[in-house]
Amino acid sequence: MDRIDRHILKILQENAAATVAEIADKVGLSQTPCWKRIQKLEATGVLQKRVAIVAPHKVGIGLTVHIAIQAGDHSSETLEHFVRAVSAMPEVMEFSRLAGEVDYVLRVVAPNIAAYDAFYKRLTAIAPLRSVSSHFVLQQIKSTTALPLDLSEREEEVENFSSAAPAARGVSRNAANLRPI
Repeated sequence: MDRIDRHILKILQENAAATVAEIADKVGLSQTPCWKRIQKLEATGVLQKRVAIVAPHKVGIGLTVHIAIQAGDHSSETLEHFVRAVSAMPEVMEFSRLAGEVDYVLRVVAPNIAAYDAFYKRLTAIAPLRSVSSHFVLQQIKSTTALPLDLSEREEEVENFSSAAPAARGVSRNAANLRPI
């Protein structure tokens, strides 16, 4: 993936409805090569799908809750059942397995507290859970679906800078060989 592919992805992350003509114009390609790049990004799974982002409050979803869960039973059969059941719950927007003290984290949406309470009761009935901690969002400060595609380029720049000869980085040979005492 090159700089042009990343630029195409950035554009599509900002506006999935952008036309090939608009994208091609922004990245400096003609439409056919641009379309072929988009098709390749789709075929290789880089572009997984194009979606519309709905404003939750405009459709009656007024509550977002992050839930930290510690499983009570770590047998593979119980955990597989738990993962299948929770994955099928429509209120669950994100579901991750973690390393550390907490086993799972969920991001859940509901219209109100009463609906969340009904969800909570269904959730806790699925399998034995040692701990369930609900954290209610008071204010969403930042939310984005766009990945920061230039992070890998920044990492490469840092690696290139680190591996460059000390003199090329403006460091004298003696200073480069100093070690802390």
